[in-house]
Amino acid sequence: MQIYLPIAEMSVNVFVILGLGGGVGFMSGLFGVGGGFLMTPLLIFLGVPPTVAVGTEANQIVASSVSGVLAHWRRGNVDVKMGLILTLGGFVGSTLGVYLFKWLRGLGQIDLVISLCYIIFLGIVGSLMLVESIQALMASRRNGGNIPVRKKHQHSWMHGLPFKMRFRRSQLYISAVVPATIGLFVGILAALMGVGGGFIMVPAMIYLLGMPTSVVVGTSLFQIIFVTANATFLQSTMNHTVDVVLALLLLLGGVIGAQIGARFGVKLKGEQLRSLLALMVLGVCIKLLFDMVTVPGELFAAGAGGKH
Repeated sequence: MQIYLPIAEMSVNVFVILGLGGGVGFMSGLFGVGGGFLMTPLLIFLGVPPTVAVGTEANQIVASSVSGVLAHWRRGNVDVKMGLILTLGGFVGSTLGVYLFKWLRGLGQIDLVISLCYIIFLGIVGSLMLVESIQALMASRRNGGNIPVRKKHQHSWMHGLPFKMRFRRSQLYISAVVPATIGLFVGILAALMGVGGGFIMVPAMIYLLGMPTSVVVGTSLFQIIFVTANATFLQSTMNHTVDVVLALLLLLGGVIGAQIGARFGVKLKGEQLRSLLALMVLGVCIKLLFDMVTVPGELFAAGAGGKH
């Protein structure tokens, strides 16, 4: 069953889009990521213009994240105080990112920048997460199935920063500057790449901030809701790249998928979740890189995409 997308100016199969929305929603609940790192490239592979894919996907992430965070909230796995600090930085970052998006689109380079951002960030983050998770699983086997517990209260450069706050749910006492900066950076990515930023946020919260894995997933989804909502509003009003019909189809599938994913996530260990997420991230990265290398004509099409 075909349906016409007015902003993307193309027809798509309704069931394919619903299936993609459900799959990405499942990822959201399972891994604590918005899923945009997977959905945006998939939409581009289907022929949706990259600018429309980015603007519309940010909309879908809001709904799937709301659905996912409700499931984690009921289990008490959301650090609201930490989430608000991350959101504050994310609001500033996503606003700056939308203005940067508009500037690059005016230059006709936004499609190329979107692809390069995905390849660079997914490649780096996926590789680091995969190496670390494999090391953790190997250490688990050497210790009879128990993951070695990291030492708490290790002092680092972060402990010398001002504006310290106590985050009781995460059992941390650190400067608010660090999570605010992480939120700022992720907010920019949310606007440029149509992602919630979970693939950056989750590793940063675990390895940089030292938050417990059980709290990271729910808190990540919490901040993703507000940051992507801001990005969606600005993309629709400034750049007119949000396709409402496409967004509604993705939303419908995403809300259902997120609830199922959250239930499956409880049954897996943190190290197993990180291993699976790393493989997914690297898979998308390799596919994008393969398309850029084997079909160079798409690079030239990107240069003209922003001049409409």
